[in-house]
Amino acid sequence: MKFTLWHVLASCVSLLPSAPVQAAPTAPEVELWRLDCGEIEMNDASPLSDAGSYAGKSRRLTDGCYLIRHGKELLLWDAGLPVTVRGAPIDAQPISPTLAVDLPTQLARIGIRPDDIGRLAISHYHFDHVGQAASFPKATLLIGARDWAALHRGTIPFADPHLLAPWFTGGGKVDLIEGDRDIFGDGSVVMLATPGHTPGESSLLVRLPRTGAVILTGDVVHLEAQWPLSAVPIWNTERADSLASMDRLQKLAANTGATIVVQHDPADVGKLARFPEPTR
Repeated sequence: MKFTLWHVLASCVSLLPSAPVQAAPTAPEVELWRLDCGEIEMNDASPLSDAGSYAGKSRRLTDGCYLIRHGKELLLWDAGLPVTVRGAPIDAQPISPTLAVDLPTQLARIGIRPDDIGRLAISHYHFDHVGQAASFPKATLLIGARDWAALHRGTIPFADPHLLAPWFTGGGKVDLIEGDRDIFGDGSVVMLATPGHTPGESSLLVRLPRTGAVILTGDVVHLEAQWPLSAVPIWNTERADSLASMDRLQKLAANTGATIVVQHDPADVGKLARFPEPTR
């Protein structure tokens, strides 16, 4: 029998010990909780549209914050109304905010302490989204770079840099966001650049194993009814950007099958599990 070089090499390879089979890494589990961060009575809702869509009308807004667990890591999206309005009565002011329960109290119900939060991601700088941020001073603050720069330039309506004191003046770690950001590097939690309401406004895309994709809007809109009206609030910093961001989120949802959760719309609260249950 004639042996070729190929036969010899094949025989040698067959005698080598086989390499152990590497198991594919398990993707971190992702869960989402909606937290109650207050309510806002707009006795004058006309600012919600610069085209007069809400003239002479009132609207009740909710204020949602969201906890995301990615494996062993915890991210808080938005920090709601400040505790200074806890228990405040709804009155006849054009904008009347109130808070029933603070974030640390809610998180304690699911066994989480403020220091457990590794990242605090903020949709934008307004007081109803950063109000309780200082309760999480050890977290890395993720905020749009253009919003951060605007806060340092001077007085801004509805913004109070003191609410971000641990990072603004206290030396806390700040991660400035330019464009989109894949927070954990696996596509499961992505900050989306959606400017217009503020220069550095962001929304959040969360991909859940059972529910699928969820988009948390920040303040791209305040109510579901603003989508078909293309209603741009009078206090937005850039009208064209606002409309482009609205269009982006609607098209993204259509193309991915994502559920849009408008953070200020009471009608959207029921799209996620009721706290303390997570949405998976």
